[in-house]
Amino acid sequence: MRHLPHFHAPLGAVLLAAISVMSAASAADAGSAWETPPGWTETRGGEGGKVLRVTTLAASGAGSFAEALLAKGPRIIEFDVAGVIDLGGRSLKISNPQVTISGETAPSPGITLIHGGLSVSTDDVIIRHLRIRPGAGKRAKKSGWEVDSLATNSAHDVIVDHCSVTWGTDENLSASGPRFEGATPDEWRKNTSRRITFSHCIIGEGLHDSTHSKGPHSKGSLIHDNTSDIAILGNLYISNDDRNPLFKGGARGVVVNNVIQNPGSRVMQCSLVESEWKGKEWQRGQMAVIGNVARQGPSTRASVPFISSKGPWDLHLHDNTYTYASGEELSVKASGTNKELRIVSEPPLWPARLKARPASETAEWVLATAGARPWDRDETDRRLIEEARTGAGKIIHHESEAGASGASRR
Repeated sequence: MRHLPHFHAPLGAVLLAAISVMSAASAADAGSAWETPPGWTETRGGEGGKVLRVTTLAASGAGSFAEALLAKGPRIIEFDVAGVIDLGGRSLKISNPQVTISGETAPSPGITLIHGGLSVSTDDVIIRHLRIRPGAGKRAKKSGWEVDSLATNSAHDVIVDHCSVTWGTDENLSASGPRFEGATPDEWRKNTSRRITFSHCIIGEGLHDSTHSKGPHSKGSLIHDNTSDIAILGNLYISNDDRNPLFKGGARGVVVNNVIQNPGSRVMQCSLVESEWKGKEWQRGQMAVIGNVARQGPSTRASVPFISSKGPWDLHLHDNTYTYASGEELSVKASGTNKELRIVSEPPLWPARLKARPASETAEWVLATAGARPWDRDETDRRLIEEARTGAGKIIHHESEAGASGASRR
């Protein structure tokens, strides 16, 4: 078999060059330097609106991040403070449209949300350069604390770019909403999340045997039934047991140029669950998977396929690599005997502005640029990048196993 090079081959020089360039820019310049990711949405968020300044790390009240999220009208949220915002077990929700959250404007070390998550249930939202780490805290196993680090719920035209989402107790980063709201499949798609882009994020260490009521539940990204125009671009998935990502029944989107390191029981999935569609007409999902690099690690179980499927799908696979930790190549074919699966020679859908990089370039590019404030990474993000680079990692059950109490560490 052909042996692939380890991620770290020429990566050190690439990282140093990238970080040097980014460090030379001001925070504001660094934020504007990232062009709109090439998914389906062209949203400008709160561009042209009022600038709201976060002046306190308090979880609520005057000058808080929570207060800025509650404002109405086009708005840009900037930060005069840096550090940890402890949500105290209460997740924040973005319900009013046309907002840009500019985490790059914070002084070093940036902004980290802990003990809660962030959800989006509106349109025209851009979220950049935040760290979100809910954690389990002192809660008991299976106690019902089920928090996505960041999720959309019946939202549209949302960009989550250069964020670090870890230690979720449900998923880390998801696009969701009701399965069947409306009378027709077109209405189902209209009434759930659509035109969502997740780009250049670190999505890692979903907590496994932790507080979720169902038991072990370390999950990367859930792309829920009938969501559409979902673009997952240039992210690092690391040490999540599965859903790296999972596309559910009728979902439509692309997974391009991502790194998946140390998956546990599954890498990617596309799956329509028959019991959840009882009495409904099955919809054929569409998924293009191009230029991704997956590598097994210390927590990967035996015989884990690159992608597994159930139900009707049009699936396009091109230029992906999947290796043992040693670098020995594994199959990137879809596993199983799903008679409803169609492997198609061309992408069944594709954003007009997206140009995939070769898989041979994916690892260096992603590890140099992924996560919040890559020019100013905190200790946790630096560790995750290094584990991806060297082939390490561990699926954890509590954030304390990662050497932290839930707070951002330098």
